[in-house]
Amino acid sequence: MHLADLPWGKIALGLGLAGIAATHPALAQEAAAAAAETAAAATDVAAAAAPVAEAAAEAAPAAPVPDKGDTTWMMVSTLIVLMMCVPGVALFYGGLVRTKNMLSVLTQVFVIVAIAALVWFTLGYSMAFTAGNPFFGGFSKIFLSGVDATTVAATFSTGVVIPELTFVAFQMSFACITAALIVGAIAERVKFSSLMVFITLWLIIVYFPMAHMVWYWDGPDAFVAAAKEGEAAWAAATANSGYLFNMGALDFAGGTVVHINAGVAGLVGALILGPRIGYGKEPMPPHSLVMTMIGASLLWVGWFGFNAGSNLESNGVAAVAFINTFLATAAATVSWVVVEQIAKGKPSLLGAVSGAVAGLVAVTPASGFAGPAGSVVLGLLVSPICYLFCTSVKHALKYDDSLDVFGIHGIGGIVGAIATGILVDPALGGQGIADYLKTPGVIEFTFPGAATQLWIQVKAVLIAIVWSGVGSAVLFTLVKFTMGLRPTEEAEREGLDVTSHGERAYNY
Repeated sequence: MHLADLPWGKIALGLGLAGIAATHPALAQEAAAAAAETAAAATDVAAAAAPVAEAAAEAAPAAPVPDKGDTTWMMVSTLIVLMMCVPGVALFYGGLVRTKNMLSVLTQVFVIVAIAALVWFTLGYSMAFTAGNPFFGGFSKIFLSGVDATTVAATFSTGVVIPELTFVAFQMSFACITAALIVGAIAERVKFSSLMVFITLWLIIVYFPMAHMVWYWDGPDAFVAAAKEGEAAWAAATANSGYLFNMGALDFAGGTVVHINAGVAGLVGALILGPRIGYGKEPMPPHSLVMTMIGASLLWVGWFGFNAGSNLESNGVAAVAFINTFLATAAATVSWVVVEQIAKGKPSLLGAVSGAVAGLVAVTPASGFAGPAGSVVLGLLVSPICYLFCTSVKHALKYDDSLDVFGIHGIGGIVGAIATGILVDPALGGQGIADYLKTPGVIEFTFPGAATQLWIQVKAVLIAIVWSGVGSAVLFTLVKFTMGLRPTEEAEREGLDVTSHGERAYNY
């Protein structure tokens, strides 16, 4: 057989003859015939290659590509969660303290957000969201090693991903706000440097492991694939998941990870530091409820990113979390005002914004699981409970939770986390629990029963309380006996704005 008889040989020969024909018209007819034969040979080659390409496509299906809409939604959610921190939490807390400590609270919150972001980049993301054991992840992605513009993170739908850096940034904002919330419980009486050291250690020892225990898993695609591969693969997939996740605990956006975690840490800090000088003897009214109302409003707006963003996709479930966040907050605001009207005879702005935050906290774990009616009921119920802890219980036990972080975030988080076990029930308008394995590739929803799920939620709450309580107590005590937690009595009386930072919030 000659080279010219092979398909590729015919192609080359045809091209060569065509070139000659361009300069020798006499050969045009022969060139045309060769060109026809060349086209036929090319068709044969394409036909022969088609089955090979099809087989390759079947053997290696295309990797999922992030949707631009989902990516955009997650970036917007991240931005408005950051807005909740600065200026939201900063203004909310700053308005509640006395004038002489306004700037110190703003500084504490602002710098904590910066520190938390850096610690998240350094260790946090790897510890919380890589495979390790049920209690904390590994160190394979410290300093975001291996994470770039091409890597992706799983969502809660099979075959749907988002850019991993987007997921990193979103979860970074959660670490920032959780750490910042602690400030409110110990405001007006803590040394700046000691607080920064405590927060750094607390994130590593308490927050990152809790985030791993509640939220880490390999994603729906990995679970479906593991179920198909057999028991060994399934055991490996579940071994990588967080302890509370494997238990079946439901926490859509951070009832345990954020609010119980921060609320309990704040209470422990308040107990170890002791009350502010003059607490219970001197009046300590908020210096600017205007600032507090502005901060609360920013929190309400940003919380839509907090809750609906936790769905990781812009779809119907995100819409469920969105409407639930709206309704629970409205109900809790009205509920708190009504309670104040009954108890004191006058509704207050402070009560209204406190109720709003209580509703936001309570709906956080339930936001993607409950139905709208359930969220309204949750909002109506949480405010009277938080009001009781912020007034009667706190005064009876004589602890100085300066800005009611435990009374609202801790108690609201506990109420919301437990109520999620009931409100998820489809019979009550809830969404049910996604079962990725019942019909692989199609998400179906199940519910194990109210009693079963409720007990799981109670266990998760107890674990969160113990984890944060013990870890925070150890760290506060460590800092107390090494650096000291409180400024001098003279500095505290003068105010931390001047004594700690050499500035004033207001210069008249």
